[in-house]
Amino acid sequence: MALLDRLFRRRPTDDHAEVRPLWFATVAAARDPLWYRELGVADTVEGRFDMITLVLALVLLRLEREPDQAERSVRLTELFVEDMDGQLRESGVGDVVVGKQIGRLVSVLGGRLGALREARASRERAQLEAALARNVTMLEGRDTAALAGRVLAFDAKVAALDSRALLAGAITL
Repeated sequence: MALLDRLFRRRPTDDHAEVRPLWFATVAAARDPLWYRELGVADTVEGRFDMITLVLALVLLRLEREPDQAERSVRLTELFVEDMDGQLRESGVGDVVVGKQIGRLVSVLGGRLGALREARASRERAQLEAALARNVTMLEGRDTAALAGRVLAFDAKVAALDSRALLAGAITL
């Protein structure tokens, strides 16, 4: 009987299936060597986290433009949390601390969303450069001017995508 139960049991649905291609594309864009080799982002755990949150924030801001995308934005953020949870556990962070660390990481993402939102609203490149200087771990001696230029170009590409292409993960540097 147990075998029949397992065979005919309803499989849980993947609530994240629709946004999973966009999550994978977000992570791939954040890991692009261009950020690290040419633009001076530190190729460290901190620098890579900074780029994931930066690229994710730009994607979330794009989704924010369309009120009917709110649920997808939530699902994408949940994938971020799921991925960060796995990364923390893999690096040896214990169960007791993971929840607090995840809360901190989500707070960091929220702060970056706010900083980018403000920089966009001001339309001043200097404000974007300052936000990047505060939020992205750079190699010593590198400034955020070139990074800001690439962020603006990437943001324009993401902004130009229709929802279908965006959800399919058609984001590129």
